[in-house]
Amino acid sequence: MHNLALELAALGNDVSGSDDEIFDPAKSRLEKAGILPEKQGWFPEKITGNLDAVILGMHARGDNPELIKVKELGIPVYSFPEFIYEHSKNKTRVVIGGSHGKTTCTAMLMHALKKHGLEFDYLVGSQLSGFERMVKLSDAPLIIIEGDEYLTSALQPIPKFHLYKPHLAMLTGIAWDHVNVFPTFENYLEQFEIFEKTMVKSGKLFWFNQDQNLQKISENFTISNQWYNEPEFQISEKGTRVHFEGRSYDLSIFGRHNLQNAEGVRLLASELGISGPDYWKYMEDFSGTAKRLEKIFESENRIIYRDFAHAPSKVQATVSAIRDQYPDQNFVSVFELHTYSSLRSDFLPGYAGTMNPADKAFVLFDPHVYELKKMPVPETSEIENAIGNCVAFSNPDLLKKAIATELNSGKKTILLLMSSGNFGGISPLDFSEN
Repeated sequence: MHNLALELAALGNDVSGSDDEIFDPAKSRLEKAGILPEKQGWFPEKITGNLDAVILGMHARGDNPELIKVKELGIPVYSFPEFIYEHSKNKTRVVIGGSHGKTTCTAMLMHALKKHGLEFDYLVGSQLSGFERMVKLSDAPLIIIEGDEYLTSALQPIPKFHLYKPHLAMLTGIAWDHVNVFPTFENYLEQFEIFEKTMVKSGKLFWFNQDQNLQKISENFTISNQWYNEPEFQISEKGTRVHFEGRSYDLSIFGRHNLQNAEGVRLLASELGISGPDYWKYMEDFSGTAKRLEKIFESENRIIYRDFAHAPSKVQATVSAIRDQYPDQNFVSVFELHTYSSLRSDFLPGYAGTMNPADKAFVLFDPHVYELKKMPVPETSEIENAIGNCVAFSNPDLLKKAIATELNSGKKTILLLMSSGNFGGISPLDFSEN
């Protein structure tokens, strides 16, 4: 939302907004642009009849005092995806969805399009190198959209990606997530079936054929569709060497999930006029996205990666990628239980075995977060038994000491830190060397 506000302000619009909590980097970026609210909170008096429209985020509930005033005055209300669709309804819309890999795939396509010299708008879920914001709106004929399946707003409790009506789309895979709004896997799976039905009838869908859930729903696809697998590749010292049509391309990204994603994006890029050889050439200097297998420190005896992984499928793919890339190194994997889904005791067994490839695995949980969500606080033994091959901590200082012990063991160590939270205040750079 703050990136949309920044983009609209940069285009010359008079933009204001409200929220009950604003954190960095949003806070400092809004302040620099001169549109940071003077006070945090909700102020109905800010809602006046001279507003052209209000864009409603998921955070605002139905009883929000500003929203009530908006309804009283009859001011047009758009959800975030509704507004993006209104802006792009005369453009070619490309949407990338799936339970995992959306941001990376969107970034890959954006990177290739930029290298190819094509003009496009975009909406992506991470700050990317070479792109000023996470949202761009212009008169370009094309828009690339990361298709989030989470709900749109209090007024429109349906997945965001149901509103974009894409001409081209890609689905990376389906693994149950967001259990607070999709209480059963069947309900979650249905959202992707609905997504396919929202596509423009002349459109085309690409999907990953090793995903059993996509295989299942593909039987009911009515749109033109094509599956993809993974390219021919081998692990290299730099990352990965991809072989395509008799030539080889050295990429810095690694991990089967990243290579599978890259192959799906190649097919999307082909539909947009980029040849396979050109695409892989462009990918040679694609460095990935923030917090997605992001290398943040390297020395002679340690390498530190961080990743946004939180769902079981994401944790498993990330841990396996590190193990495959560094088969002979001491590997320490650390995961924070943070999302609503991961905190639920009935969801926890989904993580069973996901940390097995690591030599040492640690899990952090915060009892206070459970209390805030009115959920029972688990014993460390419950977490350890459910996940397996791990030691659980409720105290970040004790976790920090355990990690430091591993890093100072005299062996070259790969440290992977996975969280959508903040690790109880632990910074990944706490483990770097001066």
